[in-house]
Amino acid sequence: MSSIRVSTLCLASLLVVSLVSLRFPSLATGEPPGDWPQWRGPQRNGHCPGPAWPDRLSAESLQEGWRIPLSESYSGPIVAEDRVFTTETRDRKFEVVRAVDRTTGETLWKAQWEGALRVPFFAAANGSWIRSTPAYDGQSLFVAGMRDVLVCLDARNGDQRWRVDFVQQFDTPLPPFGFVCSPLVAGDHVYVQAAASFVKLEKATGKVVWRTAQDAGGMFGSAFSSPMLANLGGRQQLVVQTRRSLKGIDEQTGEELWSRPIEAFRGMNILTPTPHGSAIFTSAHSGKTQLWKIVHRDDRFAVEEAWSLPAQGYMSSPVIIAGHAYLHLRNQRFACIDLASGREKWRTRPYGKYWSLVARGDRILALDERGDLLLIRANPEKFQLLGSVPLSDDPTWAHLAVSGSQLFVRELKALVAYTWQSP
Repeated sequence: MSSIRVSTLCLASLLVVSLVSLRFPSLATGEPPGDWPQWRGPQRNGHCPGPAWPDRLSAESLQEGWRIPLSESYSGPIVAEDRVFTTETRDRKFEVVRAVDRTTGETLWKAQWEGALRVPFFAAANGSWIRSTPAYDGQSLFVAGMRDVLVCLDARNGDQRWRVDFVQQFDTPLPPFGFVCSPLVAGDHVYVQAAASFVKLEKATGKVVWRTAQDAGGMFGSAFSSPMLANLGGRQQLVVQTRRSLKGIDEQTGEELWSRPIEAFRGMNILTPTPHGSAIFTSAHSGKTQLWKIVHRDDRFAVEEAWSLPAQGYMSSPVIIAGHAYLHLRNQRFACIDLASGREKWRTRPYGKYWSLVARGDRILALDERGDLLLIRANPEKFQLLGSVPLSDDPTWAHLAVSGSQLFVRELKALVAYTWQSP
């Protein structure tokens, strides 16, 4: 091949990469995605970077940019460069993934598959819609379907790259509440609670690398909590909360490094365990609020309870700010807990059943499942409400997503983009 031909091909390739970079930067460069790429944000802890939020929240401080009607979902939206990803359960038969333009709300692509599942009767009041929040790595979108399937889609166009059916592959029962855990992407792998266990897969192929924690137990091991990656006792490891226990897992081998039983009614360990230094904060329905210290001594890991409180969390994962955990409780109150002493500093009146929490500096945005948005100052001395705005008449169980000055709210039957009007 002539040098002119090679040069022409190289120039054409460079032009294509440049155009892709302008439109969808991380897809072309391989850089880690920013914005809101996964469950609970960039660091999976409810914190997000960006410009300071105002001192007050009012109807005048939020401007609705666009609203698109959709079928039902409990999945939180994913925000990536120029687009937003969301899910739906349509006609009680199909699971739908949709990419929409971040500026206009226009649909860019749509993918779907058959995948409905009815949850048990005592949970049916909240619907049988898709629950898990997808994860985005800059090139692919990893979506968990209710019938214990994990689907990898090309983020550019929605083409399916691979699909894993855990029920078929491992001959496990369908999870009664569906696939609830939100995928964790780390390096070249993706981690999920599925197949009544904890599973590591190659993100490029969907090949299972290892399967562990098969003692999940209760309701066929249908787990709710989402895994975290943390440095504990001087070692990076996976932290996963099954229906019965809190565990540390070696990310390379799947070996269980430590485990601790967690008391919970019918295995309702729903919160995402939250790292704090070399400790893990968690709370459970009908159990306790606890801080577990992870210690590495004599080449082994030990788990020690630093303290416990009778306060009971439920579905809302906390945010930690300046050594204090801010937690929405099962009794619908909001509480502040000093992580050093284990002392509850204050507790509010009742609100709704669920809050999704996003923190920036000493501010907390809380989206109540009744459609109300609250702005709170993280003040250990007292509950300090800086304002609230009713956003929706429909339930808002999906987790709030924040990117720059934009807020994305997944109502039960719509996706709405708001712009924060800075002072």
